[in-house]
Amino acid sequence: MTWSVGNNLSDVLLQAPTSEPLPVLDFRSAARATLKLLQQRCGMTLWMLTRAQGDDWIVLDAEDRGYGLKEGDILRWSESYCARMVQGLGPRCAPDAKQVPAYADAPINLKVPIASYIGVPLCYGDGSLFGTLCAISPTPQSPQLLNDLPMIELMASMLSALLVAELRVSIESRSADNARNMATRDELTAIFNRRGWDEILDAEEVRCDRYGTPACVISIDLDGFKHINDTQGHDAGDAQLRRAARTLENTARSSDLVARVGGDEFAVLALEANHGAGESFVARLRAAFGAAGIDASIGVVSRTSAGLAATWKLADEAMYADKRRRKLIRASA
Repeated sequence: MTWSVGNNLSDVLLQAPTSEPLPVLDFRSAARATLKLLQQRCGMTLWMLTRAQGDDWIVLDAEDRGYGLKEGDILRWSESYCARMVQGLGPRCAPDAKQVPAYADAPINLKVPIASYIGVPLCYGDGSLFGTLCAISPTPQSPQLLNDLPMIELMASMLSALLVAELRVSIESRSADNARNMATRDELTAIFNRRGWDEILDAEEVRCDRYGTPACVISIDLDGFKHINDTQGHDAGDAQLRRAARTLENTARSSDLVARVGGDEFAVLALEANHGAGESFVARLRAAFGAAGIDASIGVVSRTSAGLAATWKLADEAMYADKRRRKLIRASA
């Protein structure tokens, strides 16, 4: 169904089906309701809400009637029509996308059939790109589809405003939670303890899943710590643990979360960080540990679809692999 120029968002909402109301409680439920409504009113085979992160184009939600895409799927941003739309190379609405050179040449055409396209950016408060509200179909659409664009742009701007407000509340809530509960702090180092770490992973997994936020988990184990305790005493061991904690805090960004999760084991959750950013953090940490006289084995893994808790286990495995590698190097030296 297409709409005339006189149609507006109020008309759409008033004529929306009332038999199955869609509760709008947060950004994701608002997005879900928006996708359903747009497919009912505008047609198109696939409607998506996406997150653009580096070259990852993450499907946060989808209303699909033929392409087989679903929430959590990851495509390549650089191959998409949306990337070209954001760069200003193509229009936000293309009833016959093959007539737009930037879209006709897009690599995504080699993977899925696209003959019509709609895409509108979703932005953070500073105007930077979060992702897109977009739709595609394998057949050309009527030029009247252009009449729907003002309504779709309005919906996208409303979703952007809701996203900004919800992210602000989420950040404030995280800061309050981190500062409030001393039971989640390690007495020796004053960073998070194992209980705090477990709570962090649970809370941040919800945020990562909701907003498609990338994250890395870094697992750290101090090498030779038992030897320090045995030969220099527990005071020296405690000093080493405090030194390691301070080094971790000084190397981490303000948004990263640092914890002591065992005797000489530490972990860092790097938020809004892809694997490349995680590797860069590890490189900085190794240099900082070296300057502080600390030997440590380190493993880093970017968040997987299984969640942050599972990612931490993988980071632990990577850390132990690093420990074995370091032992072999020392043995052969």
